[in-house]
Amino acid sequence: MKRKTFAGAIVVMALSFLIYGTNAYFTAEDTAHNVITSGNIDIELLEWADEDRTVPFPKEAVEGVMPGTDVTKIVEIENTGSNPAYIRVKVEKDIELAEEKTEEPDLGLMHLDFDNELWARGEDGYYYYKEALAAGEITNPLFASVSFDKEMGNMYQNSTARVNVTAYATQVANNGDSALDALGWPESK
Repeated sequence: MKRKTFAGAIVVMALSFLIYGTNAYFTAEDTAHNVITSGNIDIELLEWADEDRTVPFPKEAVEGVMPGTDVTKIVEIENTGSNPAYIRVKVEKDIELAEEKTEEPDLGLMHLDFDNELWARGEDGYYYYKEALAAGEITNPLFASVSFDKEMGNMYQNSTARVNVTAYATQVANNGDSALDALGWPESK
């Protein structure tokens, strides 16, 4: 009888170790303090009305522009974030004729002196800066002036011409070999 009791006690102890081990295996607990920080991507569109970059391009109209003249409009983008960024820019020309004019304006009469060395025009119509822009750096100008063709006739009197510029940025890290290859561009507005 003592042997049966002893054997029973061993079986009960073995079962209790098995239950305890299984319970410990499935209920292990620990605390980890992993802190992951990320930088940010942020840019500022800079538009200047003078070569020295001391006069911001006015938000209101530039008055008195005549055919055959050039207007200084230097367009640059500054990386104000903490990480390198790829840059792309959308440029849209617009001419709003005076109220009494019904003809369709010719946007080809407005010329922009685009930099084709450090900027590339993509098939999607955007201009892409060819280099990754480090934090705190400023791109070379996309263009520096707007020229109005001397062939602009009386149809353009009292009209309003606009060059609308919108800049976008996306991260460089793990995002292609160039701005043209990069993904994750913000949607156009």
